[in-house]
Amino acid sequence: MDLDQIKACIPHREPFLWIDEVLELTETSIHCTKYINPDLPVFQGHYPDFPILPGVLQCEMALQASAILISRLHALEEDKVPVATRLNNVKFKHMVRPGDTANVYVEITERLSDTFFLTGKIVVDGQVTTRLEFAATATNHPS
Repeated sequence: MDLDQIKACIPHREPFLWIDEVLELTETSIHCTKYINPDLPVFQGHYPDFPILPGVLQCEMALQASAILISRLHALEEDKVPVATRLNNVKFKHMVRPGDTANVYVEITERLSDTFFLTGKIVVDGQVTTRLEFAATATNHPS
C-alpha cells in the first residue's frame, strides 16, 4: 500500500503522517514502515546535540497503523473513525535516531463491538524500540 492509498484510509497528513508504506496487511495485523527523515523539525528541539525521536511519536506510528488496519478490514458504521482511547504497558527499549527506518507492527487481539484491543511494536535494525498495548474505539467522524 503506497502513500496515496494510506491517505485514503486515514485523515492524517504531513507533517503528522507517521506511516510511509504498508508492507503487509492481514485480517488481524499490519506491518508498515516509516523513514525517520533527519530534517524533521522535531529534531531541532528534542536533544539537538543528540537527536532522538520522542517515544510518543513512536506510539503515534502504531496508532496510525491500527487506524489503517481497522479502516481497511473491519466494517465500521458510516461516518465512524477509530480513535485511541487507552495506552497500557508502554515500554521504550531503544532509541530511534534520524536516518532510521522504523518497522511498525500492530495486531488486533480482541474486538468488542466498535472497540479494538491491540498490541504494537516498533522495530529498528532488528531491535524492538517500543512495545505497547492500546485500545481504539470507533467514534463519529469530526465532519
